[in-house]
Amino acid sequence: MAARPSVNVFSDQGEVSTSVPMPAVLKAPIRPDLVQFVHTNMAKNKRQPYAVSTKAGHQTSAESWGTGRAVARIPRVRGGGTHRSGQAAYGNMCRGGRMFAPTRVWRRWTRKSNLTQRRFACASALAASSLPALVMARGHRIDNIAEVPLVVSDSIESITKTSAAVAFLKRVNAFQDIERVKSSRKLRTGKGQLRNRRYVPRRGPLIVYNADNGIV
Repeated sequence: MAARPSVNVFSDQGEVSTSVPMPAVLKAPIRPDLVQFVHTNMAKNKRQPYAVSTKAGHQTSAESWGTGRAVARIPRVRGGGTHRSGQAAYGNMCRGGRMFAPTRVWRRWTRKSNLTQRRFACASALAASSLPALVMARGHRIDNIAEVPLVVSDSIESITKTSAAVAFLKRVNAFQDIERVKSSRKLRTGKGQLRNRRYVPRRGPLIVYNADNGIV
């Protein structure tokens, strides 16, 4: 947890104006195990149910030959005149057969999480963002920033132009992390490329504000 009792408040010009006590939420214990557990459970609530067709693997006429033929007793396709006749069917070990334990849409897709655990995980994640070692270990460029967390005056909540926001971030030496994000766009692997999720950028700085006076 963060040990500093107070943090400096910087003006919109990047100068120290005052100091405020460190919020209690940023002093919460760091629990990566709890954060991962809660995140995994909550991520499962966004899954879309899927299942194979109930007819899959059974859309053929097959019957076992019984015993005495020196072949397995698995059902076999009827008829003749084609390679398919006599082939095993239906079983999960068969070519063209159904899978074992076919998936159903009534599977228990979602998970419940304790409210106290969700709150603890949120507080723990915020507290981790106030430790420079953990922030830098994640790849953020904060070498030139005065301190972490970087607290600034409420006047920046009135910024409405992107150019003004960029100028402010440069004044407080926080724009280096933005440039890291800009140059980090990579092509996503897998089917997400075809589903409007083609590129994956890195995450930039977390900005916490009190009132939206034009900054959003």
